[in-house]
Amino acid sequence: MVYQANPARYESMEYRRCGRSGLKLPAISLGLWHNFGDSTLLDNSRQLLYRAFDSGITHLDLANNYGPPPGSAEENFGRILREDFLPYRDELIISSKAGYTMWDGPYGDWGSRKYLISSLDQSLKRMGLEYVDIFYHHRPDPETPLEETMRALDTVVRQGKALYVGVSNYPAELAAQAIDILNDLGTPCLIHQPRYSMFERWVEGGLLNVLQEKGVGSIAFSPLAGGQLTDRYLDGIPADSRAASGSKFLNADQLTEEKLEKVRKLNAIAQRRGQKLSQMALAWVLRGDKVTSVLIGASKTSQIDDAVGMLANRHFTAEELAEIEAILV
Repeated sequence: MVYQANPARYESMEYRRCGRSGLKLPAISLGLWHNFGDSTLLDNSRQLLYRAFDSGITHLDLANNYGPPPGSAEENFGRILREDFLPYRDELIISSKAGYTMWDGPYGDWGSRKYLISSLDQSLKRMGLEYVDIFYHHRPDPETPLEETMRALDTVVRQGKALYVGVSNYPAELAAQAIDILNDLGTPCLIHQPRYSMFERWVEGGLLNVLQEKGVGSIAFSPLAGGQLTDRYLDGIPADSRAASGSKFLNADQLTEEKLEKVRKLNAIAQRRGQKLSQMALAWVLRGDKVTSVLIGASKTSQIDDAVGMLANRHFTAEELAEIEAILV
């Protein structure tokens, strides 16, 4: 069967301008971090992409090292793109990144011009694309001059390999410097991708203000704190959960009784709002419109449905925000 996208896919999604650019992103974006590698059934990955696009999620976020193994998420996405989504390429925002270890030797990591441009060339081949819509530097490099890294981002835009560029995991002061360098080069920074959730709020210490002042958009990754801000752990740690599996991204030590009690109190507020805790957590990250989009991961189509369902109740009263703040402090 040839995939036919839902003709009503744009009716329920909210699209938000990314900084002062001409680009709008969906309020919810899909990350292809863990559920598109070779260890995942390709048909499940395909169904996730179908459901996302049919729901108006046009932004698909990848990186060179996504998998596992590294590179396999881009390869599998490229196959699904070829087989199902080529007619819709111009309706998609496809992003990739480089900055973490991708291949052996001194040129397969961090932020040199050599690494970034080589990595993007490899990513384009894996996905079968002539260009990505957004290319990020994935993390700051403490040794490479920032000017070199930003010049590499400027170069890939001028070469036509990326339409926009961004940074990820940059602290506020370094982000401001990177944005200024890119502006001077004539290739504005479109977006910053930081980790942000109710349980990890470092961006409120200055980064969000920097981005607003400089007209740069933002997309929050791990908005559910690795699954902590869901109903998964309301009654403790299930034996089949990520926290019980020894995952380096969420372990049982993080889920203290104090943390679980906060989750239960937050869940009670979500229930009063008529939504799931995960939905309220996503809406909270988008509160105040300082964040352009929330980046979700999904292993089941129902998780995408839940995220999109958040849009039916995205706003908070002042009383709700105060009650949530009292729990989080």
